[in-house]
Amino acid sequence: MTCFSDRVGQLLVLMLAILTQTAHARPANSPPIPPTLKPATLHAFERYVRLTDDRNDRELKEDTKLLWIDDLPEPERANAYAELKRGAVKMHRLETRENASVIHCPDGLIHHWVGLAFIPRARLKDVLAILEDYDRHNLYYAPDVERSKLETRDGDHFRVFLRFRRHKVITVVLNTEHEVQYFHDSESRAHSRSSAVRVAEVQNPGKSDEREKTPGDDAGFLWRMETWWRMVERDGGVYVQSEVASLTRDIPAGLGWLIGPFVTSIPKESLTFTLNATREAVEKRLSKP
Repeated sequence: MTCFSDRVGQLLVLMLAILTQTAHARPANSPPIPPTLKPATLHAFERYVRLTDDRNDRELKEDTKLLWIDDLPEPERANAYAELKRGAVKMHRLETRENASVIHCPDGLIHHWVGLAFIPRARLKDVLAILEDYDRHNLYYAPDVERSKLETRDGDHFRVFLRFRRHKVITVVLNTEHEVQYFHDSESRAHSRSSAVRVAEVQNPGKSDEREKTPGDDAGFLWRMETWWRMVERDGGVYVQSEVASLTRDIPAGLGWLIGPFVTSIPKESLTFTLNATREAVEKRLSKP
């Protein structure tokens, strides 16, 4: 007898297959619903990112509330710091608005999360050593990062190749290239800004007929990704904060009630994993003689 969880898994596989094949399996005489990245979708995301950049720049310039939990009221803020000291990763969903209005993203979904972790006994240089060691990100962040390579470096500017593998009912593999700039604000503080300048879904990964789909003309699992890191050394360790805004295709009408929560959970889970993996990599570095 099939258990309930098995039935749910089978149903999710079916729904996700429908999601990715909507453009190719539709009733006769119905208009196509291609998952391609449209100019209006990209324009909305770019506006969203510009406003998010402006807010980050203001916060860094003002040098106050550098960590998102600093904006919490007491005693919630004190509890959050205590949980971080016990090894928790504190997550918060964000939404950038324009003059208090929601930024509509036609045919796309914007996922925006910020996460924070604390690494005891670490120094700022220890965290930067891991983050900037791109040739070993496939070791630090496995299995989410399958391959990694530093393509070029010019001072604090990096161009990086990362191959992501994400498995949740189905497996998605993405070849990505990122432009990353680091900023050393003081002896105890740094931040970075990263943009995925190329995202290509990989078809038949690992097989003889492996190939990349045309960026933006794919299943729409990830079209864009922008990242803001902050590192603050204090309280006997380093606070590491990562903020990520990503763009995916929208969910076809009629399926959101079932797979919407499932699809939108992936960005949060990925960021939580990244922060935990960063802490583990730094702690391993500290444990070496």
